[in-house]
Amino acid sequence: MSESRAAAFERIAAELEYDFGGEIKIGGNYVPFLIEGNQVHISGQIPRVGDEIVVTGRAGGEVSLAEAQRAAKVCVMRALALLRQALGDLGRVRKVLHVNVFVQSAEHFTQQSEVADSASAVLYEVLGAAGVHTRTSVGVYQLPKNATVELNLIAVAEDLPG
Repeated sequence: MSESRAAAFERIAAELEYDFGGEIKIGGNYVPFLIEGNQVHISGQIPRVGDEIVVTGRAGGEVSLAEAQRAAKVCVMRALALLRQALGDLGRVRKVLHVNVFVQSAEHFTQQSEVADSASAVLYEVLGAAGVHTRTSVGVYQLPKNATVELNLIAVAEDLPG
């Protein structure tokens, strides 16, 4: 039998050596997720674990490609944790529709899609075919809190109350 979504999520969290349980902190006058119809919109997530931004700086500068990819994995795990919080169970995710990945990039860094690939891989590992999505990856000059990556997504859920 294949690994459950919950087990895959916990395995990846253990590989990253971070705990994505508990409250996902936000700041400002917005919500971490919003459910409209059967869609769940997840606000931008930076690689924050607890109170710490675990990867900061520019990809291709002080941050290696591998570290930027780790940042993207942390961001998408936060998004999955919010999906789990919103829906009660990752089993209720029918499809991830779209993911935006913003990479704080050094001047000549052009591997934003390779950074985003690591987040896409996590979505597929956890959700299987439901994790296959459309995606935009963009290099930006700066991100909040000097985060290397920020990611947001839109998913479709099953059986949401009307």
